[in-house]
Amino acid sequence: MKPRRREHEARDNRHARKPDAPASQSSAPALDEDDLMKIVAERAVPFLLILDCVQDPHNLGAILRSADGAGVHAVVAPKDKSVGITETVRRISVGAADHVPFVQVTNLARTMEHLKKAGVWIVGTSDQADKLLYQIDLKGPLALVIGAEEKGMRRLTEENCDFLAKLPMAGKVECLNASVSAGVCLYEAVRQRLQA
Repeated sequence: MKPRRREHEARDNRHARKPDAPASQSSAPALDEDDLMKIVAERAVPFLLILDCVQDPHNLGAILRSADGAGVHAVVAPKDKSVGITETVRRISVGAADHVPFVQVTNLARTMEHLKKAGVWIVGTSDQADKLLYQIDLKGPLALVIGAEEKGMRRLTEENCDFLAKLPMAGKVECLNASVSAGVCLYEAVRQRLQA
């Protein structure tokens, strides 16, 4: 008989190293804005994900897992008011945290401006948007923006987006969990890119 887990304890993950094991050679420290701009310059059609103050390590882990599966070239987050790569993030990401470039920047609005100058279109997610995500062209150089849990995107982040999009919500709740929204948005971009 297997030992029972405590009520809010996650199951063991065979893909992540044990907490007392030494760090793997593949895990890398967070990258900075200069690294991000090199990644963008190296790609003909960059595909990025920007997280505006996502604080829950379980959400970040799930988002990194989806980003890896969708082929995202880098995930960008501010240094402040955001979770970084932790053991919980690594465990929940099933190893994706060691493979998807994770960029932490000091000034997210300035980074978004630099991305736009480099030809990247920025699409933010907002419940207040007029257009549905499915009505926006996601095939070119792209950065999708997912806002924080409960609060969504900050004002400056929203102002730096080229387009705002929302997901259709037919039920009583106003929005989806940040990691679920990220997965839906990423794979809509993947669907459009595959059809192009």
